[in-house]
Amino acid sequence: MTTYADRTFTPPERIRNFCIIAHIDHGKSTLADRMLQLTGVVEERAMRAQYLDRMDIERERGITIKAQNVRLPWQVDGTDHVLHLIDTPGHVDFTYEVSRALEACEGAILLVDAAQGIEAQTLANLYLALEKDLTIIPVLNKIDLPAADPDRYAAEIAHIIGCEPGDVLRVSAKTGAGVPELIDEVVRRVPAPVGDPDAPPRAMIFDSVYDTYRGVITYIRVVDGKITPRERIKMMSTGATHELLEVGVVSPEPKPSEGLGVGEVGYLITGVKDVRQSKVGDTVTSQRRGAEKPLTGYREPRPMVYSGLYPVDGSQYPELREALDKLQLNDAALTYEPETSAALGFGFRCGFLGLLHLEITRDRLEREAGLDLISTAPNVVYRVVLDDGTEMTVTNPSDWPTGKVAEIYEPIVKVTILAPSEFIGAIMELCQSRRGQLGGMDYLSETRVELRYTMPLAEIIFDFFDALKSRTRGYASLDYEEAGEQQSDLVKVDILLQGEAVDAFSAIVHKDAAYNYGTTMATKLRELIPRQQFEVPIQAAIGSRVIARETIRAIRKDVLAKCYGGDITRKRKLLEKQKEGKKRMKTIGRVEVPQEAFVAALSTDSSADKAKK
Repeated sequence: MTTYADRTFTPPERIRNFCIIAHIDHGKSTLADRMLQLTGVVEERAMRAQYLDRMDIERERGITIKAQNVRLPWQVDGTDHVLHLIDTPGHVDFTYEVSRALEACEGAILLVDAAQGIEAQTLANLYLALEKDLTIIPVLNKIDLPAADPDRYAAEIAHIIGCEPGDVLRVSAKTGAGVPELIDEVVRRVPAPVGDPDAPPRAMIFDSVYDTYRGVITYIRVVDGKITPRERIKMMSTGATHELLEVGVVSPEPKPSEGLGVGEVGYLITGVKDVRQSKVGDTVTSQRRGAEKPLTGYREPRPMVYSGLYPVDGSQYPELREALDKLQLNDAALTYEPETSAALGFGFRCGFLGLLHLEITRDRLEREAGLDLISTAPNVVYRVVLDDGTEMTVTNPSDWPTGKVAEIYEPIVKVTILAPSEFIGAIMELCQSRRGQLGGMDYLSETRVELRYTMPLAEIIFDFFDALKSRTRGYASLDYEEAGEQQSDLVKVDILLQGEAVDAFSAIVHKDAAYNYGTTMATKLRELIPRQQFEVPIQAAIGSRVIARETIRAIRKDVLAKCYGGDITRKRKLLEKQKEGKKRMKTIGRVEVPQEAFVAALSTDSSADKAKK
């Protein structure tokens, strides 16, 4: 077998760059495994399932979080070809990873489960690929399943992308059936990369990861010219220059090579420790006689959801900062800034692309840095206009202005839901209860329907997906994209313990949902906060108006135990004395909220159960 790492440059006409786009659990990673086996880059004894998923958390959850690239050799009609495969995530929260991978490819395999059909997130990724003008190869996977209905779903895919049902390939990634034919088809249908080999070098950075020993490893796709080791390179957006210590390809482990030519995908190592100098979307060129014009980069990811992350033990704050710094090296979409909370101490306000992104980030911080963290309830970014015309951006309820508010704008999103047509009523009822407006409805086939809604982002980030799944018996799939902002009637609900506001429990909600939030939170806290020696009122308030109240009863000693018989006035005297003591205690006593109560009250129900255990 030819070892491609040793050869200097592969002619562009023999290179094919492609990625796999699919919904979660439709078999992307399994198909990538079969391709690794068939092309012989991984020996049988070294093979394991989900080979390209490097993180423990990916393997446990069975999802891809990080896009991975790999170089594969393949022969068609006696000609050697080089294939660059990028395995992409399927979840809506990691669309940014997908968009970067698409920029480095000329073709995409659209992988659809033959037992489930096309899902909303697959559709969203398909539209992204079509926008980039990529060649789409439609493939039905899992044809070996008893529940598979390839004819029906082939017709559905053909209807969506405008091809013939016979053009849809049928494979089983698990058994390997049809996979060699699929790779042949990739070579035939995906166009070869185009670029000028004699022009000044230009390469697009589509990913970068941090290695403890080697510093930042930058993944690039060469567009023009060639990149060779030991030359000095320049990052065009930052202007930083570095010496190239190593250039290589991933097949599937990193292998140093003599350089990368037009159309090739590989990695660079410069020994730099700061990933900010290797910005995703930047153009790499040579320092001497470099290119004048950079390549078009990516849209910067905008955080959709904000949440505070605080260490349970305040002394772990420096470790949390260090862990976030490291994690940002591997996750370009994560943003954070320091903040303090009266209740929770020092922590960070972090921006995420969605709720799964938040969950995965928190999980990784706890595992990789050994931290115990509390995350506050997720919320979105609001734009507040005051009576005097000044504008404020509010990402945290504690930043809510105290002056008179003229207008409040909240972000809205376009939501696409795909589901069996029998659930239309249940889905519409759910969306209307979350202030959704129907934008349109299309039947993809007799039994499957696509619903399009415009909804406030705040309504879908918390438990909308869970509610949707439970109402449709798990058959519905959801995708959303930002669609600007709208003016709304929002209020800030404060939770008061003994008259003092606890900032961690404050929330910005729609006026109609304020009473519901207040009563739910007060009831939750009444169960979670231990009883004190004095009575503790829990109130939910909008400004100075109390909208809900619960009371934690005081622990009372039985002062009448020693008083048997005798006049009633003796008993009353003892009770009055106790009452005075409780009143005096109430004026000086402070309510200590245990950490478990914060965790349970700020979590969704499933996390709360975990916290109680």
